[in-house]
Amino acid sequence: MSVLQILWFILIGVLFSGFFFLDGFDYGVGMAVETLAHDEKEKSQVIATIGPVWDGNEVWLITAGGAMFASFPYWYASLFSGYYLILLLILVGLIIRGVSFEFRKESAPRHKRFWDVALALGSFIAPFFLGVMFISMIKGMPIDAHGNMSAQFFDYFNWFSVVGGIALTLLTYLHGLNYISLKTVGPIHDRARNYANALYWVLYVGEVIFALLLLFQTDFIKVHPFLTLLCLVLIVGFSVAAHVSSFKGREGYAFTFSGLTLISLVALIFCGLFPRVMISSISSKYDLFIQSASSSNYTLVVMTIATVILVPCVLAYTIWTYWIFRKRIEMPAIGEGY
Repeated sequence: MSVLQILWFILIGVLFSGFFFLDGFDYGVGMAVETLAHDEKEKSQVIATIGPVWDGNEVWLITAGGAMFASFPYWYASLFSGYYLILLLILVGLIIRGVSFEFRKESAPRHKRFWDVALALGSFIAPFFLGVMFISMIKGMPIDAHGNMSAQFFDYFNWFSVVGGIALTLLTYLHGLNYISLKTVGPIHDRARNYANALYWVLYVGEVIFALLLLFQTDFIKVHPFLTLLCLVLIVGFSVAAHVSSFKGREGYAFTFSGLTLISLVALIFCGLFPRVMISSISSKYDLFIQSASSSNYTLVVMTIATVILVPCVLAYTIWTYWIFRKRIEMPAIGEGY
């Protein structure tokens, strides 16, 4: 296993971390349109918080998938073929969520409710099924010697994966509530903060259940005991820090810590997988490893050079975008952030 192979495994983890940190609060805000806002003006105010940035945030998912395809084609092939239907549902959620922004803006007032529901539903579907996919993957799937996955319904949907899907959905919802608290003023700001303070107690119960299932349903604690326990401690610690910050009215800290909770979850998955990329429930000898799943050294070198040049540009543009749209959104929101 070469340094470049390990580097690209880490980079894919970083890309997924960026996706969950940035697009995670998008999903939370989308769900909040139907669960937090009470009237048309508040819904417009909530949507305006992500109007200028939501589509840019989704680029991180596309980049992560593209990087996986180029650097670990065998991982990409096993994952995307085995999870075809799950990924199709995620794509449907992203599509109905994406079009809802544009159609809502152009619709007559009596039709806006339909697109509000579409936005909330799409924002729920994407994180839930992403959670189901990643958690069932670390539990182990029926992968044969040729890297082919022949899974049944309960391989995808079991207690562990469903709890993981619910936990990820709740984490993104809380991340979105913290973002709304950071970006708005007025009643919606206070309500988002109150909802978050109440839901963190539910999250703690979910994190305990998730940790217990992780210890008994995976080999993470056996393969990487220190890193597994460290990541679990970080997940709980950042959740508590976000809760305390929200309670004290420190919205910026609450948003940062809820994002770090999501990053810690990604770190837990990637640390537990290493040096594997896919785990076979049939036999450990059918596990797919970093070394055997990666592209050639030449491909990784070319990709590394391109990444060193392009990533700073992407990060600079992302930072500039958030700086330009840094002001809080008041009600009524004019133009819904466009």
